[in-house]
Amino acid sequence: MAVIEYYGTGRRKTSTARVFLRPGKGTITVNRGPVDSYFTTASLRTQIRQPLLVTETADKFDVIATAIGGGVSGQAGALRLGIARALVEYNLELRPRLKKAGLLTRDPRVKERKKYGMAGARKRFQFSKR
Repeated sequence: MAVIEYYGTGRRKTSTARVFLRPGKGTITVNRGPVDSYFTTASLRTQIRQPLLVTETADKFDVIATAIGGGVSGQAGALRLGIARALVEYNLELRPRLKKAGLLTRDPRVKERKKYGMAGARKRFQFSKR
């Protein structure tokens, strides 16, 4: 017997999240643990649940996810995109709602590389006239 599940990949900064939606009661598991212990701030947990709340499917699916790379903020963003993409795979009619809320857009902002002869990406070393 095959398990019904919907898959979505999310990326943000240098983080990647693989998300599986399975029919269930609404539990969210990240890296084999509860979401509350992995993401300690309420704002990050709210961000992750956003696609489920917009589509009113929070109590229909269990979310099983693995997040790697980057920091907690990037991983939360990646998880949000992964959940949104998995919901579109489940039901294409949810796409307009998710798109209107801006949940299907991959955030393109990444850290700018450091340039040679400079302190960082844009900051220069102190200028000395003499």
